[in-house]
Amino acid sequence: MRGIDHLVLCVEDLEAARKFYAALGFNLTPTAHHPFGTANSLVQLADFSFLELLAVEDASKISAPEPGHFSFGGYNRQFIDEGPGEGFSMLVLDSLDAAADLTEFKAAELGTHEPFGFSRAALLPDGEEVTVSFSLTFVTHPDMAQAAFFTCQQHAPEHFWKADYQRHANTALGTAEIIMLADQPLKYTKFYQGFAGTDDVTAWDEGFTLKTGRGSLSVISPNDWRVHFPASFAPDLDQGPRLAAFRIAVDDVESVQECLRANDITRLNYGRGVAVPPNEAFGVTIEFVANDPG
Repeated sequence: MRGIDHLVLCVEDLEAARKFYAALGFNLTPTAHHPFGTANSLVQLADFSFLELLAVEDASKISAPEPGHFSFGGYNRQFIDEGPGEGFSMLVLDSLDAAADLTEFKAAELGTHEPFGFSRAALLPDGEEVTVSFSLTFVTHPDMAQAAFFTCQQHAPEHFWKADYQRHANTALGTAEIIMLADQPLKYTKFYQGFAGTDDVTAWDEGFTLKTGRGSLSVISPNDWRVHFPASFAPDLDQGPRLAAFRIAVDDVESVQECLRANDITRLNYGRGVAVPPNEAFGVTIEFVANDPG
C-alpha cells in the first residue's frame, strides 16, 4: 500500500505563494530549481508528507510530451496557461521502487508513462548545499484532463527531510486527506485502488474514501461537497474531475486561528476545524482539522 507523499500546488508567482503559506503558519524550505524549467518551495510535515508550491521558472527548458513519456513541466505550464489556472495540479504517492510501480500500474490497466529521474540541489537549514534525487512514475486517466498522478521514490531522503523544516507555528502534523471533486465519483474507484495499491475503500452513493499508508484519498460529488464546503469553493468540472481540497491535521486548531487572524486571512470555522477558501489559497481549498491519533 502506498501513502500520500506530496501535493503539487501550481502557482503563477512562487514568492507570493511562499508568503501566503508562511502567513498560514507554515515553515517553508528555500526556493529550489529543477533542471526542466520549474522551481519549488516545500512545506515538510512531521508525518513525512509535504506540500510542493510549484511555478514555471524557465519555459525554454520545458520539454514537449512524447509518446509514452509525461512532461512534468509541460503539464504544469499548460495547467497555468490554458486552464484551470492556479490550483492543486498533481497528487503524489510514495514509492520504494519506481520500476515495480510501473509494473503494478500496467497490471492494474492504468494509463502509464515511463519513469523519469532527476536530481537537484537542496539547501539545508545550516546553509549546506546537498544533492537530492528522485524517480517518478506517472499515471493518468483519460477523463482527468486537469489532474495527474505519480509516485515518487527518493534516493537521498537523509538530505531531504530535516526536522527544522517540519515544525510549524500552526502546529501542522501531516496530510490527513485529499479531496477530488467529480460528477461521477464511483467511476474512478478502480483507478484510485490501482494507484494506491489497496482495496481498503469505503463507498456510498455519491463517493468513496480510500485509506492509504499515509492519509486518505476521497472522491466526492458536488452534492457531498456542499455538505462540507460552500458551493462557491467548488472548482469548475467542465474538463473533468478536479483535485479540489486537502486537509491538514494539526495539534492545535487555535494556533491556526491565531495565524489566520494575525494575517487577516479569510476563514470559515467548522466544528472540526477551519477552512481557507480557494480564491485566497491559490486555487485550492485548505482545511485544518484537529489531529485524530486513532
